[in-house]
Amino acid sequence: MDKAEKCIYYNDLYDLYGNLLTEREKEIFVLFYEEDLSLQEIADAKKVSKSAIGKAIQTITNKLETYEEKLHFLAKIVKVNQELKTINNCNIEEKINAILKD
Repeated sequence: MDKAEKCIYYNDLYDLYGNLLTEREKEIFVLFYEEDLSLQEIADAKKVSKSAIGKAIQTITNKLETYEEKLHFLAKIVKVNQELKTINNCNIEEKINAILKD
C-alpha cells in the first residue's frame, strides 16, 4: 500500500472508529493524517519528542486496525458499495442484508 492509499485507509477507519480514541489521539491523528504535518512539527506543537509522536501514531493506527479486525465495518461498507454497483434493482434489500449479517 503506498502512502496515499494508506492515508485514505486510515482516514476511512478514523471516520468509523475515531470516536473510540482519546482526545489526544484524535488531535495527533488529525495533525498527521489530515493536516499532513511531520512528526517533528507535531512534536514541536505538543512539546514532546518526535519519537513520542511516532509511537502515538503507531498506537493510534494499531487501535484503528484492531477495531476493524473485530467489527469489520469498513469491509462491510466496501462490500455494500461493490454490490450497489452491480445490482439492477433486483433483490437490493436481500443483498444488503446478507452483507450486513456477515
